[in-house]
Amino acid sequence: MKAIILFKNTFLFFFVTVFTGLSFVCNAQSKSKVESQKSKDFQKYIKTGADQSKIYIPLLKDKRVGILTNQTGITFLMEKGPCPKGVDPVTSDCARKYDISIVDFLIQNKINLKKIYAPEHGFRGTADAGELIKDGKDTKTGLPIISLYGNNKKPTKEQLTGIDVMIFDLQDVGARFYTYISSLHYLMEACAENNIPLIVLDRPNPKGATVDGPVLEMKNKSFVGMHPIPILHGMTIGEYAQMINGEKWLNPSTGSGQALQCKLTVIPCKNYNKSMHYSLPVKPSPNLPNDTSINLYTSLCFFEGTNVSMGRGTEKQFQIYGSPFLKNMDFTFTPKPNEGAKDPVHNGVKCFGEDLSTHKTIDGLSLEWLLKAYKNTSDKEKFFNNFFIKLAGTDQLQKQIKKELSEKEIRETWKSGIEDFKNTRKKYLLYADF
Repeated sequence: MKAIILFKNTFLFFFVTVFTGLSFVCNAQSKSKVESQKSKDFQKYIKTGADQSKIYIPLLKDKRVGILTNQTGITFLMEKGPCPKGVDPVTSDCARKYDISIVDFLIQNKINLKKIYAPEHGFRGTADAGELIKDGKDTKTGLPIISLYGNNKKPTKEQLTGIDVMIFDLQDVGARFYTYISSLHYLMEACAENNIPLIVLDRPNPKGATVDGPVLEMKNKSFVGMHPIPILHGMTIGEYAQMINGEKWLNPSTGSGQALQCKLTVIPCKNYNKSMHYSLPVKPSPNLPNDTSINLYTSLCFFEGTNVSMGRGTEKQFQIYGSPFLKNMDFTFTPKPNEGAKDPVHNGVKCFGEDLSTHKTIDGLSLEWLLKAYKNTSDKEKFFNNFFIKLAGTDQLQKQIKKELSEKEIRETWKSGIEDFKNTRKKYLLYADF
């Protein structure tokens, strides 16, 4: 069953998308400082799926509702006036935006919210990467919180009992190994098995339309890579949900072999196209504190599969890297326990490496720092661990690095896989793709 895409005004959405896209193309030669300011100006008018309550609230009335969300699930409301006569408070600066949790917003609108489901890092988004999360209760609303990063990652039939419709509202960062899209897969699969409709509140991808990296080989499938896609997929969470459904990647737990499809409704973003810079209003997880870390995440996350720290246990997570084994590198840091890293790699040990916190924004992913670290390590035998192949999605990258291939040579081996993926991806796009 194809996803149902709800547009309040299809023509207006198309016109705004094309117009803003053309505006960005026309200004491509402007100075970077001016472009940055313009992107911030455009961001004021982007409305996420969660911001468009007039579309999805009617779908929830008189229903028992469950929601998979965390601290990134917010919606922006306008603070009431005063605005000068004739001035639209939605498009002017005279009314201030403020954010509210999607959970609190649904309750305020008299929606019968029954259960909260939480992904990796928990409902509040403070748990360590990989830390098992227990079920609990939200102290503010009293609602039960069911962990999907504890005893099970896929909701059980019992955990979905009493739910008529599910909502998914998480901010993704556009990377295959960021586990929110794996939680999306399992939720879609469980909803399909239990005949529960799913509404995805879409949000922009901070990596835009960028597609980059090796395509996952299914023999290396894991929770940090479930589908045959590149590391950067260039899709929003709503587009990706459509791909999961359309490519029939949902598999029933019964073992019948018959692929499932979820009753999916995507509430798309408004006034958005992928040429726009999008700065996340809330950090998506404890170790991605700012735009720089989110931009570098795809490149530095490879270090999770090595003996190199990428800054967990510091205030510059995913903005620095280093280890006690790197030579000829002047920058130093010493990881210590902090929020999101109770026992960081090389805890209390001086590391040598590089500070990238002022590095310019990169469009795709870079292998520069991974190749440099391997070249400069004093212990090549212990550089890689078993997690590296899962992150890469292929065993070829590790072999290529050991052979000391250049980044250009390695990238040549990705090309055909990326092109095949892009051709498949076209069918599921909701926004202008620049």
